[in-house]
Amino acid sequence: MGTFISLLIFSFLIFFHELGHFLAARFFGVHVEVFSIGFGKRIITKKIGNTEWSLSAIPLGGYIRMKGQDDSDPTKKSYDEDSYNSKTPIQRIIISLAGPFANFILAFLLYLMVAFIGIQTPLANVGEVIKDSPAQLAGIKKGDTIVNIDGNPIKYWKDISRNTAPNHNEHKITILRDGKYIDLTITPKLIETKDRFGESKKRYLLGIKPNLKAYTTISYPIDKSISFAYTQTINASLYIVESIKKLISGAIPMENLGGVVGIVDTTSKVSHIGLVALLMFSALISVNLGVINLLPIPALDGGHIMFQLYELIARKPASDSVMIKLTLFGWALLLSLMLLGLYNDINRLLG
Repeated sequence: MGTFISLLIFSFLIFFHELGHFLAARFFGVHVEVFSIGFGKRIITKKIGNTEWSLSAIPLGGYIRMKGQDDSDPTKKSYDEDSYNSKTPIQRIIISLAGPFANFILAFLLYLMVAFIGIQTPLANVGEVIKDSPAQLAGIKKGDTIVNIDGNPIKYWKDISRNTAPNHNEHKITILRDGKYIDLTITPKLIETKDRFGESKKRYLLGIKPNLKAYTTISYPIDKSISFAYTQTINASLYIVESIKKLISGAIPMENLGGVVGIVDTTSKVSHIGLVALLMFSALISVNLGVINLLPIPALDGGHIMFQLYELIARKPASDSVMIKLTLFGWALLLSLMLLGLYNDINRLLG
């Protein structure tokens, strides 16, 4: 069931991406010949208007085929009024941008749903005290609830780091233990930890971990929901961009690169955790699709934008021979990355 849900979600994310291209193309009067979810042999096809809507055999992707635009053969062009090639470079850039933009919009909507439903947030209750840490030296014990730091009320776990992490100053802290309030002083210590990319970072920490059984669900009103969704979409985008930069620079080993199989497997596992977790992960994948497709690689949306920008600046399209060579290079690069991701996914699944 989890695998079915993950395939359904992945197909929906692809559908939304291609729908962005489709709507932009139709807005500019471009005839869309085929709208397919999946690749390979088309299993189900229904013609609606002038477009063939299809479900294909391999449900791990999708595409639209516009009149006069063919990634497999860039020389197949048409200059009819309703063709892709008859449009201005700016119009073609907008059509290419529409797919990734749709993914960012979808991520925003998914995060908005999460904000309405409510997010499980850890309370400021101590689940573990690290040995010889500032917290242990200050007298904090497992089960204590931190209620005040330097006169600032504390309710959620995230409030603790906001009031202590930026510096190594001594802090006045109040805890609640067995119904009694106890005042303590604590000085954060510079401790080496791993960040979300697995790199070593030094941060001022107290040496405590949250009690994962002590949490509350926070739902937001409409104004704060919009702010939450916007912030989460921006942060997710920056996270994906930073991940790509670290992969290219070698800071993150290439064996960490995942593929479609890994995404489907992880989505399947997340679906068993709960709706909010599934929505959050789906939003992250949607952002990932948007960012990846903006990379300046021929055969991706970013590659099309690169060609259109060249035409806009040079006032002439790139030569067919150059486009064919770059497109072949782009497909070779994409295929290599997909195979590497598949290899890594299989390795991880096999342990």
